[in-house]
Amino acid sequence: MCSVLVQATDWTRFLYLAPVFVIGIGLIAAVLILLGRAFADSIRDVKHKNVLWLGAAAMLVAVLVLTYLGVSLPKE
Repeated sequence: MCSVLVQATDWTRFLYLAPVFVIGIGLIAAVLILLGRAFADSIRDVKHKNVLWLGAAAMLVAVLVLTYLGVSLPKE
């Protein structure tokens, strides 16, 4: 199987790997749907929704300002 993929052209290699792409994208979509539903459920249970949205907006503004200023995280 590996020798077939090495000798294959670009289109045939894509056709061999198409099921991998479909399954991978499906798994990623399923995880994102589950995380989104859990997030929505936890937001419904919050008593002070205004504080939550103000905090999210403040974090978004901070990220945008720091990105505009060119601040980058140190690499270790």
